[in-house]
Amino acid sequence: MFEKKLDRAITEFIWNVVEINSQLEDIHTSWAALLGITEPQWLILMAVTDLDEGRGVAGIDIANKLRVHPAYVTNQTKSLEKSGFLSRRPAEDDARFVLMSLTTKAAAEIEKLSKRKLALNSTLFNDLDEKTLTELNAVLATMAKNARLAARLLAIDVS
Repeated sequence: MFEKKLDRAITEFIWNVVEINSQLEDIHTSWAALLGITEPQWLILMAVTDLDEGRGVAGIDIANKLRVHPAYVTNQTKSLEKSGFLSRRPAEDDARFVLMSLTTKAAAEIEKLSKRKLALNSTLFNDLDEKTLTELNAVLATMAKNARLAARLLAIDVS
């Protein structure tokens, strides 16, 4: 009986994650549309915003954050560069790496959205305090690590 209840709780959790993911994709698509870019390009801009500490961000770091292939990041960042949202330059210490930074245009456009993003975050996280979010993030980080392991184990089984 216990295993059946646990299995049901796991299933409910997975469906809740699927629902949250779907809603977040819709939200990201809406933000992207306001800038005239695609949802994956929006995520790239958000990854650069999150990762850049003033020196630029390597494509591999963006790819790892978004869990996509580096070649995809290269393709999309070239498009973002043409649109004036990203600057790309070779790393000073290793020209094989291209470092990306938001342009002034991108920073200004994202800043224009900041009040709306704060209001949206207030709605999304309305009943959660900092302590709860910190605890939830720790649990989700553990689950993400376990999910990566499970995916690798499944890939081995399928091979």
